[in-house]
Amino acid sequence: MSPLAPSSRPARAVRLLLVDDQSLLREGLRTLLELHEDLRVVGEAGDGLEAETLVETLRPDVVLMDLRMPRRDGVAATRRITARWPDVQVLVLTTYDDDELVFRSIEAGASGYLLKDVGADRLAEAVRAASRGESPLQPSVARKVLGRLRSAAAATPPPDFPAVAEVLTPRELDVLRLLADGTTNHEIAERLSLTEGTVKNYISAILAKTGLRDRTQAALFAVRHGLAVS
Repeated sequence: MSPLAPSSRPARAVRLLLVDDQSLLREGLRTLLELHEDLRVVGEAGDGLEAETLVETLRPDVVLMDLRMPRRDGVAATRRITARWPDVQVLVLTTYDDDELVFRSIEAGASGYLLKDVGADRLAEAVRAASRGESPLQPSVARKVLGRLRSAAAATPPPDFPAVAEVLTPRELDVLRLLADGTTNHEIAERLSLTEGTVKNYISAILAKTGLRDRTQAALFAVRHGLAVS
């Protein structure tokens, strides 16, 4: 399928490629997402093989990827796209809340995983979060992923919690708890009545003080020490 005609969206809009074998669904997604001036759909694909071709041509910021499609499924396409173009973020959007599909998608390089019953505003924010390098996950999916990570990391425990609790401020601990639930910076900012810039600063401070590598490791640490909100 050919790229869509250029639109008059802002120059800094997030560039999106929609990948789904149902044309009606792609049309609906495009209509909903382009209600937001900072989001621009630059192309559509009906399967993973076509998606890979269009990524090479269009270089979108985010690929919104279905999983079960003809010719090449979403997991295989995600693996190939993220390997060839690591700066392109793949955000899975599917009807399947299946443990194995979740883990295979994340292992293939997907930056996030949402179900198709997600609200329009939540989807738009997840796209923005993915474009910033965050990992938007539906809460039920976040629990699955963090549970798997916790088991995998049991042999390499993070820093001792009592020592960490002493160096973190109460607000930093609040942010850490919300990270454990897979929330985005925007959602953390809303819940704690902060700006997104302040949330980023808190996360940077948490990582610097604890020696944790990234927000995923910080979320894992919080889950293992019973800090998760849900």
